[in-house]
Amino acid sequence: MTLDPPITIGLSNLPSAATRAELTRPEVLATFFLGLADPTRVRILESLAERPRTVSELQRELGLAQGRVSSHLSCLRWCGYVLATVEGRHNRYQVVDPRIRDILADAESIVRENATRLTSCLVLATEER
Repeated sequence: MTLDPPITIGLSNLPSAATRAELTRPEVLATFFLGLADPTRVRILESLAERPRTVSELQRELGLAQGRVSSHLSCLRWCGYVLATVEGRHNRYQVVDPRIRDILADAESIVRENATRLTSCLVLATEER
C-alpha cells in the first residue's frame, strides 16, 4: 500500500480581503516582533524549532489546552512563522524559515545580557498586552 505524499497547506488560506492596508517598513517590522511578543507563541516556536509537531504533541509538551495551542498556531501560521502539513487526520507544524531559530537564539543571548533592564522596564510593563 502506498501513501500519498503529505499535502502542504499554504502559509495562509485567508481570502485576500482579509489583508491589512499597506504598512510602512517599520510597521511591518513591529508586526513581525508582535508575533513573538506572546510567551506561549515563543514556547511553541522554540518547540517547533527542535522538530515538527502536531497540536496534540505541543499540547502535551507545553501543558496547554488544545484550543489555546490551536489559536496560537493559527496566528503563527497566518503571520508566516510556521507551516502546516497534513498527515492523515493531523496537521504537523514546522518552522517555515530556519532564521526563526537564529532569531530566538540571538534573543536569548541578548536577554541573558540585559535581563535586569528588560524586567525592570516600566514603559513596557504599562503597555497593554
